[in-house]
Amino acid sequence: MATLRVGTRASALAVAQSTTVAERLAAATGHDVELVRVHTEGDRTQATGESLSLGGTGVFASALREALLADECDVLVHSLKDLPTASHPGLHIGAVPGRADARDALCARDGLTLETLPQGAKVGTGSPRRVAQLLARRPDLEVVPIRGNVDTRLRRLEDDLDAVVLAAAGLGRLGRSASVTDLLGLGPWPSAPGQGALAVEVREGDPSDDLARGLRAIEHVETRLVVTAEREVLAGLEAGCSAPIGATAVVDAGLLLLSATVYSPDGSRRISSSHAVSLEEGPVTAQLADVHEVAGRVVDELLELGAAELAPIGGGPSGGDPLGSAS
Repeated sequence: MATLRVGTRASALAVAQSTTVAERLAAATGHDVELVRVHTEGDRTQATGESLSLGGTGVFASALREALLADECDVLVHSLKDLPTASHPGLHIGAVPGRADARDALCARDGLTLETLPQGAKVGTGSPRRVAQLLARRPDLEVVPIRGNVDTRLRRLEDDLDAVVLAAAGLGRLGRSASVTDLLGLGPWPSAPGQGALAVEVREGDPSDDLARGLRAIEHVETRLVVTAEREVLAGLEAGCSAPIGATAVVDAGLLLLSATVYSPDGSRRISSSHAVSLEEGPVTAQLADVHEVAGRVVDELLELGAAELAPIGGGPSGGDPLGSAS
């Protein structure tokens, strides 16, 4: 493998985060790397402002996966919150690097925060979860659906919006953190399962010794555990990207703590569940078994409390926000 080919979406955010992974793989393997930009149907609809009604987050992942299976690249870099929870035949997640900030961020005119936005302020988001959370906290707000990349959304602040809600990690990777006027804490405002994390996907049984060494070098076990827990909630609820669900997992003193909240679409009701598990010493496979167990308990409690009646879940195994990591 003279050159390691890293497949990525062509958006500025995807290229920025893929470049970081590519540089780390190059350092670990000693190989040159090149980015292979794959244009997805989801990117095209964002660029043209068309409605994305092509299957949610899978729109972004499918073209990338086709390129990997066709040997047009050696690895893929995904925003983990945009990756469907169901595995793809012939592929698996070879590494999960350390997670960036998992929080949502409010970017508002005049330095306003969520609490100081004026009555009836217009706030833009493309996420049903964020719609529900905004209305739960501030039912007076006018929530406006928006599409497009990060810069497109931020420009709306100069036009017709008072604020937009975006992922803090994406803003950081693009050098746009100065646009943030309010970081929304994960306790009262859980973000999308896997938000802030990346996934490096490879073909089953395919990585060379050099690539396998590179994947081990960038793997972050704690991040793998917490994002797996969050995504297991999404999978257990059979929730697609239209479901307003937030989940947060942390590891503290050998305990994995997992919380998840399901919102009604209008934010008027919510159901939450929190459970913890003591992580066994030893290989990550044993710890992942603990993760699956605690996620199952959270899912069971959410369903017992009526989550299926509260929100549109049961629509199939997917993840993230419907307009991708720019949202």
